[in-house]
Amino acid sequence: MCGIVGILGTHEVAPALVEALRRLEYRGYDSAGIATVNEGRLDRRRAVGKLVNLSDLLVHDPLAGKSGIGHTRWATHGAPTEGNAHPHRSGPVAVVHNGIVENYKDLRAELARHGLTPHTDTDTETIAMLAQHHLDTGMAPVEAAFATIDKLEGAFALAFLFDGEEDLMVGARKGSPLAVGHGDGEMYLGSDAIALAPMTNRITYLEEGDRAVLTRTGATIRDAEGRAVTREVRTISMDAARVDKGGHKHFMAKEIAEQPSVLSDTLNAYLTQDGIALPGPGIDFAALDRLTITACGTAYLAGFTAKYWFEQIARLPVDVDVASEFRYREPPIPPRTAALFISQSGETADTLAALRYCRDKATALYGVVNVPESSIARESDLALPIHAGVEIGVASTKAFTCQLTVLLLLALKAAEQRGHLTPEARDKVLAQLRALPGVLNTALGRDQHIEAVAQELAEARDILFLGRGAMYPLAHEGALKLKEISYIHAEAYASGELKHGPIALIDQHVPVVVLAPRDGLFEKTVSNMQEVMARGGKVVLITDAAGAESAGAEAWKVIQMPEVPDLLAPILYALPAQLLAYHTAVAKGTDVDQPRNLAKSVTVE
Repeated sequence: MCGIVGILGTHEVAPALVEALRRLEYRGYDSAGIATVNEGRLDRRRAVGKLVNLSDLLVHDPLAGKSGIGHTRWATHGAPTEGNAHPHRSGPVAVVHNGIVENYKDLRAELARHGLTPHTDTDTETIAMLAQHHLDTGMAPVEAAFATIDKLEGAFALAFLFDGEEDLMVGARKGSPLAVGHGDGEMYLGSDAIALAPMTNRITYLEEGDRAVLTRTGATIRDAEGRAVTREVRTISMDAARVDKGGHKHFMAKEIAEQPSVLSDTLNAYLTQDGIALPGPGIDFAALDRLTITACGTAYLAGFTAKYWFEQIARLPVDVDVASEFRYREPPIPPRTAALFISQSGETADTLAALRYCRDKATALYGVVNVPESSIARESDLALPIHAGVEIGVASTKAFTCQLTVLLLLALKAAEQRGHLTPEARDKVLAQLRALPGVLNTALGRDQHIEAVAQELAEARDILFLGRGAMYPLAHEGALKLKEISYIHAEAYASGELKHGPIALIDQHVPVVVLAPRDGLFEKTVSNMQEVMARGGKVVLITDAAGAESAGAEAWKVIQMPEVPDLLAPILYALPAQLLAYHTAVAKGTDVDQPRNLAKSVTVE
């Protein structure tokens, strides 16, 4: 979602602001801007589209100053225009904002009675106008910012900059992440540590409701009740904040290629000589009667896959919900039910709201996250890191396979605790898991063949994905990846549902991707594949050697994967689905890493 950066520096900040915003591009955006205070005078520059447009503007119309704020906007209220781009200014105050102000219409009506009217379509301008109103009543800048924050309803991360104040910046967070960076005679604000990494490795993560007042000598923080508080200053690993393509054309390609390595990191974090070791107090699955899993997007599909594992090998009933539906359906939570939440960023607004709904209802709250300092990690009873490292591409790849790996380990732990997995059977599966990174490396060796298939798929307007069992959620993931980055319409169906409607779509112009390792459901999936081909459909069969020998001659294209045990197939088969989407998008010339209209971290509803 939108990216925020602020600098109280000792040198000209415009170049540093733009560079920090560039590190936040992965979050998704459609306009960008910066504001500075120079010799007491507040000024700003904004541009629509990519950051290069803002950079070009600054070449022709420079912006001086050693204090400044910057923003990449993903449009919510109002179209992506220069007028709606951040920073927003009203009189002597400029504001950048990530989130949504739910009561902005009421605030506008109130401000109109004081003679203040908006000039944009955004909710954010209302924040600047409200701060101006408080300044007009005689409040000091910090007092005006706090009074403004008190009036806001919704989720937000904010940074305020004031005319005439070259050594002052105010930040606040409620629902959206914000971090304070500590430098040598300089101070910073950022949506995450990645933005601040070139400037400092000393970071303070603001907690829910916190407000920070920054000067070059440091930061003072108050909590939601206005009490002065001390928040930990953490030293972050610079490697963890590295943002480079490592010789690859796109971040997505790099992150697909990293999966064998990061999967090894995940396994090393959870496996010992004695088996599976969970962090902290662990989880007592024997004390549970049910598990509810909640997430959004790709994380939801990881949870959907895990449902098969928990129910089949641990005999633990699982409900899986899209977080935005779960929170408003307000389902009853039976006794002895634990709630598990999955989020790459750990800040996903709907997932976080679902967690808070479950807080006093579920037996325990567990978070599967990639950011240990995130809100979901902090508010869970137990955080389960996936150890994927920084993921820049908007379309999740390595985070998905690491999520699957952690979830499979949890299912195995549950099976063991609930008496459905002997130590001998557990050790056999864990040995297979330890070998999985090598299998993924072999799968990546099929890249050129997958690229050739993708070149032909790129001509299609509609593509269907089919799968049975745990391949059904993977079919959804394949369709999601393809539509996210190639903009080809793609849908996924359970193979057995084909005859119940979707088969009407089949003709020679609609390729059908079938995910079908030679498992216990293979023959049934092949029958569905035959139904497609009988109607002129072109089948791309993703299978193993045995499956290819059995049914490959009848398919239009075959992508052959190494053989793995059925339990591990969802992790392996994520790779060809990702590569198929990636190469199709490249063939179509789309923006692979920053697809249109999408954001990496969705911190608003």
